[in-house]
Amino acid sequence: MLVEKMGIVFLSIAVSISISVAKDDPHHIASIPEASGISYCSDTKNLIVANDEGWFYKIKQDGKVISKEYLGDYDLEGVVCEDDKYIFAIEDRGLLIVDRETLKKKIVTIKPTYHHKKLSIFDKKSGIEGIAKIDNLYYISKQSKRKKDSFIIVVRSDKYHTKIVDVIKHKIVDTAGLEYYNGILYMVSDKKDLLIGYDINKREVIYRLKLERFAQEGITFDRDGYIYIADDKGAIYRYTIENFGINKINK
Repeated sequence: MLVEKMGIVFLSIAVSISISVAKDDPHHIASIPEASGISYCSDTKNLIVANDEGWFYKIKQDGKVISKEYLGDYDLEGVVCEDDKYIFAIEDRGLLIVDRETLKKKIVTIKPTYHHKKLSIFDKKSGIEGIAKIDNLYYISKQSKRKKDSFIIVVRSDKYHTKIVDVIKHKIVDTAGLEYYNGILYMVSDKKDLLIGYDINKREVIYRLKLERFAQEGITFDRDGYIYIADDKGAIYRYTIENFGINKINK
């Protein structure tokens, strides 16, 4: 097993563990250039991988590439697979909605205001990086190297409009990927090489896992007990939730 328990307790139930990541690792299941986001499609059991040069890849759970499609000159940084569409996060603009069958696409911009105040979502040094869906809301991470500028916006969206309905100031730098699993919002921090579990109701970190240094930018879970991490340097890794100790978390 690749998990090393360090005996460090974080808050009441979180632990710090080390995961070995290497190109010759058996958990390395696919090579996808500049993989910046990943999402599991529960209806087909396939995975959608976003690439920050405007491509997306459809792969099987074992990493076999089924197809790849070019959407245009977009910096795709995250993706959510829904029943009829893909929702991509574009780093410097907003959301790209793509019909799963026809690939017809539409950009929905995010108005960066909350309670009549402008948020620094899009700027020269940072932008949006991760996206997850919880119920009918999208949780979108603003990536920054500074804690005070790192936060998650909660967005209600339709085909044409978005509205920020909440802001989560989690104080975790460089949040590059998000996923909601078993009642917990998971996020990866590229700069800190961490996987964080966040309780959105209590608004606190309840789990953290230390990774070895690599460019983790996306995370997703399937329904068969596996967790997948997208590495911006060109790889997809797959582990069991037992590898990460996630099966031991009691929310």
